[in-house]
Amino acid sequence: MLFNSLPFIFLFLPITLVGYFWLCAHRMGIGARVWLVIASLFFYSAWNVSYLPLILVSMVFNFFVGSGLNRIDNKYKKLLLTFGVVVNVLLLGYFKYIDFIIENMNAVAGLAINAKNIALPLAISFFTFQQIAYLVDSYRGLTRGYNFLNYSLFVTFFPQLIAGPIVAHYEMMPQFASLRNWVKNYRHIFIGVFLFLVGLFKKVMIADYFAGFANTGFDTMTELTTLQAWFVSLSYTIQIYFDFSGYCDMAMGLARMFNINLPINFNSPYKALNIQDFWRRWHITLSRFLRDYIYIPLGGNRRGYSRALANVFMVFLIGGLWHGAAWTFVAWGALHGLANVVWRVWHKMNFCMKKWLAWFITFNFINISMIFFRAKSFHDVWKILFPMFDLTHLFAPQNLKFFGSGTYLTFAIVIALIVGCLLLPNSMDLVKHVKVTNKKSALVWGGGLAVVAVMILVKMIMIPYTEFIYFNF
Repeated sequence: MLFNSLPFIFLFLPITLVGYFWLCAHRMGIGARVWLVIASLFFYSAWNVSYLPLILVSMVFNFFVGSGLNRIDNKYKKLLLTFGVVVNVLLLGYFKYIDFIIENMNAVAGLAINAKNIALPLAISFFTFQQIAYLVDSYRGLTRGYNFLNYSLFVTFFPQLIAGPIVAHYEMMPQFASLRNWVKNYRHIFIGVFLFLVGLFKKVMIADYFAGFANTGFDTMTELTTLQAWFVSLSYTIQIYFDFSGYCDMAMGLARMFNINLPINFNSPYKALNIQDFWRRWHITLSRFLRDYIYIPLGGNRRGYSRALANVFMVFLIGGLWHGAAWTFVAWGALHGLANVVWRVWHKMNFCMKKWLAWFITFNFINISMIFFRAKSFHDVWKILFPMFDLTHLFAPQNLKFFGSGTYLTFAIVIALIVGCLLLPNSMDLVKHVKVTNKKSALVWGGGLAVVAVMILVKMIMIPYTEFIYFNF
């Protein structure tokens, strides 16, 4: 079930929301949480019910390991943590990387092992990382003795289950337990609807539109000219920005309807003036996880400057592989690791440059590296990358051929969107201006949202909905 699907919007969401607050209003707090867990598991299993046992077994296992880590305080505590983390990593590795490992073993050793052809279970990367973080925090003595119901809600809460944010127990558990959050809050519902529609607009009206150009360039065309290659790369850079930004807005909006505040996961990353700043703005909770549970345990910057640089590179290499079982993702992670190392050296030497130049370099690095992120093979990478810097055919008449009569208008939209990413307020800034204080303001805001909703609905009826990019990870 997709956030941008009609069954979700008109059936699942209202039924879940009404049922939850009805139970809360009748002082059935436990029943309300059970209802939300069941609804979230239904939401998850609607994709493929065969993977429902996987998330259930994962939750039960990690809950009991976490409970054990809270109870014991002896030499076996570290052994139990290691056991828990290894089991989670092996589970993730089997479903996500087994075919990748077999393929490379066959290529290197000349073997003929048959691939398992296992479909990647939805959200396994997200709920695995989230639970690994819980185990580590339990080992550090930072968690309390949660019951299984609260833990299940922490893992399965449907607004963040499929593609994040990767939430921490201390961000969610107190909110689920708060009696104030069991009371229906119309302002929170209104803000939630506002954020949901903003995200839905980004996904349906912008991301899906540019997906057509990106898919044509990456998957269909065999040769591209200079301008075509740049157009394709920028189309994907815009697509993934509004796809992921739209998902984050929708997730936060859905959670807000239930009086839950999810951590901000996306904060205008294309405004970044350096690569470190980009990663403080893009998939913020993943960056936090990599820092707290990989970079710091590796030694962070406590073992010297050179070791810190090596740790940074290693973290991004792991982050690249986390996104997908392919060498193109490894290359993408290596590029970002190298860029972060270069920036740290540059910063340590107190070099500086004009802000416009810093932005230009950062944005173009992101745009070029996204080619590795999107491509299915290195052949597709070179197909896009080489023509971008081959100026011999810059003015060839076939440059804009496959974009049709609206090419120049679309180019203008590309530039406008990039400028908009730089100058316009993001969703979290817009929320601050949502003030419904009287009947007139309610009519104005409600009317505006209704117009946007109708536009989106028409588009959704005309064109089949598509998955979010991060659902593949």
